[in-house]
Parts: sequence; C-alpha cells; structure tokens
Amino acid sequence: MIKLKVRKFGNSLGVVLPKEVVNRLHTKDGEPLFLTEAPDGGYQITSHDPATKEKLAKAEDIINRYDNTLRVLAK
Repeated sequence: MIKLKVRKFGNSLGVVLPKEVVNRLHTKDGEPLFLTEAPDGGYQITSHDPATKEKLAKAEDIINRYDNTLRVLAK
C-alpha cells in the first residue's frame, strides 16, 4: 500500500504520485490518467482508457461472429 497526501494546487486539490507509481503506470508528465469506480465502491487509476477496452471487446466479438466473411473479404 502506498499512502498519498492530498495537497492544494491553486484552487484545486491533488496528489503527487511517487516515482515507483509513475513507472508502474508507464506514464509521464502531461499524459492522461483515468480514475474509474471499482466494483467494491473504491476507485482505480490507470493509464489506459477504459472505453478502449470496451471497444476492443466489441471488435473481437464481431471478428468471432463474422470470421469466415472477413477471411473471404481479405483475399
């Protein structure tokens, strides 16, 4: 567990991420991070857009359902 402290930045509140967290998230200055609600009521932070995961799942479903059609079209 990593303990973070909420600090005031101008008119906003924020936290400073330790270097080990930044490295694990594979992020850097200026890149977006995504805060999503977890099923247990908490929050998760990730460097990957959760909407992309949903889009990829839909695309995989289409590919699986129309596999033969896509093979013929690819020729």
